[in-house]
Amino acid sequence: MVGVLSGCAAVILDRAIEVISRLLSEGEGGGFEWRNLVLPGAGMFISLLLLKFVVKDNIGHGVTKVLLAVSRNESKIRPHNIWSSVLTSSFTIGFGGSVGAEAPIVYTGAAIGSNLGRVFGLSYRNITVLLGCGAAGAVAGIFKAPLAGVLFTMEILLFNVSMKSMLPLLLSTVSATVVSYIFRGQTPVFACALTPFSMSNIPFYIVLGVAGGFFSLYFTNGTLWLEDRLSKISSPYLRWALCASGLGVLIFMFPPLYGQGYDALHSMLNGEEFVPDSHTPLSFMFGSAWGVPAFFLLVLVFKIVAMTFTNSGGGVGGTFGPTLFVGAILGFVVARCLNLAGVSVPEQNFVLVGMAALMSGVMQAPMTAIFLIAEISGGYELLIPLILTSTVSFGTVRIFESYSIYTKRIAQSGDLLTHDNDQAVLTLMKTNDLIRDKYPKVQIDATLRDVVNVISDSDAAVLAVIDSKGRFQGMVDLAAARKYLFSPENYDSVHVYNMMETPPEYIYYGEKMDSVMQKFDRTGAWRLPVIDSDRKYLGFISKSRLLTAYRSELKEISSQD
Repeated sequence: MVGVLSGCAAVILDRAIEVISRLLSEGEGGGFEWRNLVLPGAGMFISLLLLKFVVKDNIGHGVTKVLLAVSRNESKIRPHNIWSSVLTSSFTIGFGGSVGAEAPIVYTGAAIGSNLGRVFGLSYRNITVLLGCGAAGAVAGIFKAPLAGVLFTMEILLFNVSMKSMLPLLLSTVSATVVSYIFRGQTPVFACALTPFSMSNIPFYIVLGVAGGFFSLYFTNGTLWLEDRLSKISSPYLRWALCASGLGVLIFMFPPLYGQGYDALHSMLNGEEFVPDSHTPLSFMFGSAWGVPAFFLLVLVFKIVAMTFTNSGGGVGGTFGPTLFVGAILGFVVARCLNLAGVSVPEQNFVLVGMAALMSGVMQAPMTAIFLIAEISGGYELLIPLILTSTVSFGTVRIFESYSIYTKRIAQSGDLLTHDNDQAVLTLMKTNDLIRDKYPKVQIDATLRDVVNVISDSDAAVLAVIDSKGRFQGMVDLAAARKYLFSPENYDSVHVYNMMETPPEYIYYGEKMDSVMQKFDRTGAWRLPVIDSDRKYLGFISKSRLLTAYRSELKEISSQD
């Protein structure tokens, strides 16, 4: 069910973008269309208004949102994401926004799986599997690539996939692909004529892999840096105006930045030369042989700017498509430069392999990159260069960066689930769920007699000491206070402040679990008090309760059932 619905959503999005784009292109002449400078901004504005007044939610960065839902929100995604990402991204991309449709459809598919799981009252684990089925089906549906859908979910979304979970993932991707075949045909998305693989080109594929790694670093860090700068503009309308204007200028200078750019990719993959219209200011660069790769190198550099302008200006789209576009351009630039230098290499092959290099580096998902590119092009004869280039790109990136464009910000906040079971358990555990408030409380100026009255009905080992406003002041270890408890003559002369001690550490409400574990390890304490930002006492967390919860969570995520 999830696979069929995700496949239908992918078909709807693809058709909506196609219909909107076709309606807007009616009546175009052969020359440069000035309305192309305005249309992307108009699409962004429509999306901005829909988000502000209809959806009333931030739905950008779909893949990152899915990751956060799994780690922070028990795999629950709001129902409106079943349709809101499709609607807003259709206008954004159909009007020429320089982003991709893949991340929005992944968010849509994940929302379908999550909400179906909730409708049927399933557990967190099973909802998570259905969420993964939705995302995998969405990738399979939009690309007609069932294996890539499964690998995408395993490498990027779900940190722990058992063999039994593979069955629903495979069924989902096959179902979505069949739906896509019915409505969109069985021809691969980027069908092209390729040159047979030659062993002599292996060194040049390695060069492309290294270049792909460094451009992946530029893509990831440049995008996040520019997003941070644009997010500081508080007014969404001012931000839209600046981004729409900037995007219009970039499209005027570099026409391939209009829309997803897949038309340019089809041309390159089929060996067709791209010649810009004479109205383009940089058309003079095509007058020289080296001017062509120089022009596309600039396109490569400015693609992340155009993409970030689109997303930050109110549009809804992903980085998945732009990653393929940039990788293809990089492959073309490297191949053309090698050919101009006297080395004969097949440019179409390098365009295709370059797509895998960027995907492997930006998303840090080499298996997905290898098989997605093979599936969407039918280029299985290039499996060796795909594997080689993707691996080199991935290895180059990992020297400098541990996280992908999807996970970098999540990792900084401590919410990232990984394939490391220990770290995954700590991410899933919530400090707030472990607080126990069974421990008695006494005022700081209470006498020993008051303490005796409080503990007479309690088996707690410690007392929390608070002031008149409920703020934590210290604690009384009843084992250490035994010498006072058996001296009735001191009941009215000894006060709590004579017996209390300061805990070695405090735990703060909402603190990340790995930080809590470090405090227990560092202090050797058996229990630590929990306070809020105003120092108000909330309870204690004991090491025994923490370890019990840890074992339970580890058993849950490691279960093969």
